[in-house]
Amino acid sequence: MSLPFKERFFTEAGTTFRLGLPLIIANLLQMSMAFVDTVMAGNLSTSDLAAVAIGSSILTPVFMFGVGILMAVTPIVAQHFGAGSSVKIGKSVRQSLWLAAILSIPTILLLRNAFPVLELLNLEGNVAELADGYLKAASWGIPGFMGYIALKHFNEAVSVTRPAMYFALVGLFFNILGNYTLMFGHFGFPALGAIGTGYATMIVMWVMFLCMLVFSIQWKDFAEYEIFTGWKLPDPAYMKELLRIGLPIGVTLTMEVSMFAVVSLIMGYISTTAVAAHQIALNLASITFMMAFGLASAITIRVGQQFGRKSLENAVFSAYTGIFMVVMLMTSTAVIFFVFPGALVSIYTDDPSLSSLSIQLLFFAAVFQISDGLQVSGSAALRGLKDTTIPMIVNLIAYWVVGLSAGYYFGFHLDYGPQGLWMGLILGLTTAAVLHNIRFRYLTTRYSFEELYQKQQDDAPADLLNNVNTD
Repeated sequence: MSLPFKERFFTEAGTTFRLGLPLIIANLLQMSMAFVDTVMAGNLSTSDLAAVAIGSSILTPVFMFGVGILMAVTPIVAQHFGAGSSVKIGKSVRQSLWLAAILSIPTILLLRNAFPVLELLNLEGNVAELADGYLKAASWGIPGFMGYIALKHFNEAVSVTRPAMYFALVGLFFNILGNYTLMFGHFGFPALGAIGTGYATMIVMWVMFLCMLVFSIQWKDFAEYEIFTGWKLPDPAYMKELLRIGLPIGVTLTMEVSMFAVVSLIMGYISTTAVAAHQIALNLASITFMMAFGLASAITIRVGQQFGRKSLENAVFSAYTGIFMVVMLMTSTAVIFFVFPGALVSIYTDDPSLSSLSIQLLFFAAVFQISDGLQVSGSAALRGLKDTTIPMIVNLIAYWVVGLSAGYYFGFHLDYGPQGLWMGLILGLTTAAVLHNIRFRYLTTRYSFEELYQKQQDDAPADLLNNVNTD
């Protein structure tokens, strides 16, 4: 007997909230690491601060591609978890760890050969050399970070989300300790400045991986998956499945990060004040986005698990409950942006002209809060159904065709300046929000569970379906 709608809604909302809250906190803790790096580097010198800022702006887009690919672990394992397929869960996790190791190789090579790109920026003094040293130091942490991401998404998929929160807190502690030790030269270590920040980042990546690895090995509820009982070479079929679902996610995340980076560069053609105001408003919007992203991750988990249990109706209910929660969250942050813009901006600056422009841009950020929430939750619901290719195309059109084109037109042709560029961001995010949610509704009303399930089987590599019980 089904529950009344109200009781069913609050039950589902409670489950989603319990899954999502630790992920929200984990995301905010990881964001705080970049804040700590910036503050501590700023206490060294302007050159060290610039090197850390530029180095991290290169580091993030480079590893974000691999992170996106490994996000495929969540819907794959969530569906197996819902179906009670322990053997498939174990094998999926093992193969994701192989993929993490493989993805680390080109990522490390890119980071260790970034100096030509830094030279093109015509940076002052020794900033390019410091940023290059930062990237080379941090690059050695990439295998650990990729392994952490693979295990993190496995844990999330089986509804174990608190470890990510705890280990992000551990990571923040080691980040502060590592910076203090290696940047400033304490406990007998030399003062390495910005390069020390890179080594501290590397240490954090490995510490978080080792914590997640030990937990995943020791947690008794994971014993049935037999993840670490036997290892063989990577299975091409599973690699294809992970890449089929994950590559579009990786491309999508990279496009989104790159879009905001391009807008930041375009702001530089307007004025230094425009760049600074843009960064202030964007930083505040990024905080609220990471909150929405954490809750949206819970949507992927719930949709995937319900679909694995062969209930499309429950998957749809979970999706719309989660989407409603994300929209309510972003509506609340929009109200805060509208009501307290001056107080928020004052955290960053007391310069009158910079504050004035930052407040104006923060109003635009308030407008796109709901669109941002709808697009991140809609795409999360689609990921739960393993639908990632069409969302990638949607984001390409929304961000790079609609968003950037409209922003350039409003900003320069209509001479609206920074405000015009943010109008473009609003249009891009709104386009993605509408199309993602239309796509989810289309799939879940046009097809039955059996048809969607068969569609997933048709898309999966044939050898995967024939060899699910072998390694």
